[in-house]
Formats: sequence, C-alpha cells, structure tokens
Amino acid sequence: QVQLVESGGGLGQAGGSLGLSCAASGSLFSINTMGWYRQAPGKQRELVATITRGGITNYADSVKGRFTISRDNAKNTVYLQMNSLKPEDTAVYYCVTVRVGTPQYWGQGTQVTVSS
Repeated sequence: QVQLVESGGGLGQAGGSLGLSCAASGSLFSINTMGWYRQAPGKQRELVATITRGGITNYADSVKGRFTISRDNAKNTVYLQMNSLKPEDTAVYYCVTVRVGTPQYWGQGTQVTVSS
C-alpha cells in the first residue's frame, strides 16, 4: 500500500502562481512514476504531468510551458509548480503513482481555484 498526502493549492489569481506538493509513504520500492491529475467541475479527470524516478517528465498540452513537475526521491515527494495560471486550471488536483501508464494510487485531492 502507498499513501499520498497533498498540500498546497488554494486560491490564486489569473497570471499568478501556486505550488503543490505530495508526500508518499508506505511500500515505495515499486514506484517509478508519480504525477498529478486534475478534475474540473463537470469534467473527467485528466492527466496534468508525470515524472519518473530518473526525472523524465511528461505534460499535458494545456499546461506545457506553464507548469513544472519535479521530485525529491530522498524525501519521496513530488511537486507541481503552476505559473501563469488560468481560470480553466481550476480543479481538484490529485497526486498519483503510475504503473504501466495507469494511475495506481491516488491522494485525497487538493482544491485549486483560479480567479479571473
């Protein structure tokens, strides 16, 4: 079992920045890829970004150039720095572990609200 605890988020303004972090605990030996998904009101959950243990990143087109995912393997923590925020970034953001391209474990989610 893996536990994921997100922190950060909250209320931001369009054009501003917010940061998220996610601390992982439990059976971490099998985890290579971690990432973030989000779910906006009335929409399906979507991939935001992922990062492998070796630092290879992948981003959704909608956040490329604005969001940066990083991780500290020693701290078992993954981060998401969100810059140039847009109102359409408003969503609940979930930290995930990814196995064979599929989310395996989910955090409880943290709300990000961007005002225009």
